[in-house]
Amino acid sequence: MDLQWSNKGSEARFSAYVEALVRCLGHKDRVEPFRRYCVGLLLPGERKSVEPMAARLRPERTAAEHQSLLHFVGQSPWDERVLLRAVREAVLPVMTARSPVTAWILDDTGFPKKGPHSVGVARQYCGELGKQDNCQVAVSLSVASAEASLPIAWQLYLPEAWANDPARRAAAKVPPEVAFATKPEIALAQIRAALEEGVPPGVVLADAGYGNNSAFRDAITELGLDYVMGVLGNIVVWPPGTKPEVPAWSGRGRRATRLRRGGDNADVVQVRTLAARLPDATWRSVHWRAGVAEELCSRFAAVRVRPAQGDARRSEARGEHWLLVEWPQDAAEATRFWLSTLPKDTPIADLVHRAKQRWLIERDYLELKQELGLGHYEGRGWRGFHHHAALCIAAYGFLVAERAAFPPSGASGGRLVQAAAVPSRQQPRGSPGASRAARAALDRDAAKTYRARACSAAAPMSVLPSINATAGAISFVTQ
Repeated sequence: MDLQWSNKGSEARFSAYVEALVRCLGHKDRVEPFRRYCVGLLLPGERKSVEPMAARLRPERTAAEHQSLLHFVGQSPWDERVLLRAVREAVLPVMTARSPVTAWILDDTGFPKKGPHSVGVARQYCGELGKQDNCQVAVSLSVASAEASLPIAWQLYLPEAWANDPARRAAAKVPPEVAFATKPEIALAQIRAALEEGVPPGVVLADAGYGNNSAFRDAITELGLDYVMGVLGNIVVWPPGTKPEVPAWSGRGRRATRLRRGGDNADVVQVRTLAARLPDATWRSVHWRAGVAEELCSRFAAVRVRPAQGDARRSEARGEHWLLVEWPQDAAEATRFWLSTLPKDTPIADLVHRAKQRWLIERDYLELKQELGLGHYEGRGWRGFHHHAALCIAAYGFLVAERAAFPPSGASGGRLVQAAAVPSRQQPRGSPGASRAARAALDRDAAKTYRARACSAAAPMSVLPSINATAGAISFVTQ
């Protein structure tokens, strides 16, 4: 898909972007709902669920717009994977015009939920809350350059209790081909699909939720990709300069066929313990990027080791890996650890840069959730969950391309978003000000207000096209 990002104004660029994507929707009746849904996600507003977006897009016909968007996102049978592929093909050439793809970033994100009926909801770890709670979790793969990143694959993690419950599957309309898969298995399938589709490869980055899985790391190596993955401090490695071997046959009993962890060879050691033994000369202060107030800097050490996880089932030792350790100057012990298959001559500054490049996906999730309403979908079905996420990523892709084509320092300057006025009586369901009865005068007990959870202020978007939504027309204004 050859989409030229011209300097003809944000309205023309958005129209060309939508035109490039709607070809994958399969029916012309889906073109306008797709366009309006994307505009609704780009408009400012506290909630980006279907009903509030309908009120902002068409205040005079909110009910009709609500039904149209609801059917498009929750029922219409278009393939979200094809849409994500079209977004990638449209945005990636613009995003990589100044710098190529350098990394593939794996991550998962949680969406807190109250009830038990939303597809895939279960009590599990939720990164947004920092604890186990009732939530949905989705796994994503993003491609990243030195300056930007874009999600290109997205799938809900379906817990085993859901996957093996026919009644719940039927209620949420989970496709029959979807079976239980762990998060690393979902991530590995996404990587294989990206390779098959010819996505420019990069170094695979992931946190300890994936890096601690030795089978997952081995599978990435078998695919011919390098990686930098976080690991926990309790994983075991062979110390620098040692190589495990199958013990020699003593002449009695069966011949050994597996590596020995200890005995004739040096004992394996936890990476946390190894870090504490490293001499002072091993540590370096490394700056990796500019922060909000100052450059981010910490103390790091990098040594060559061989992972020992699963050696009892192996006949050959793994190749040497980099073990990267972060130990801040004011910390009592090492705080973070990574294993990497990058070449032996890789400078420590490059290792640190790769390890810290994962912040791009955290920024993506922050903006997708706070600015584009990634977690605001209120439906319960499998299709609607994935459709809403794909539409959020499509809208986000437009912003990524805008930033890449017209950086903040360029002539275009900032872009503000403007929405049409919403009738003062419009109250989306679930809002604190909504009355419980159809006639407020007959409602004896006012609806309870919900206490807002303390959180940081939403990060502003650096590039947002100004959108003027009016009845029957939507225009972009660049300021």
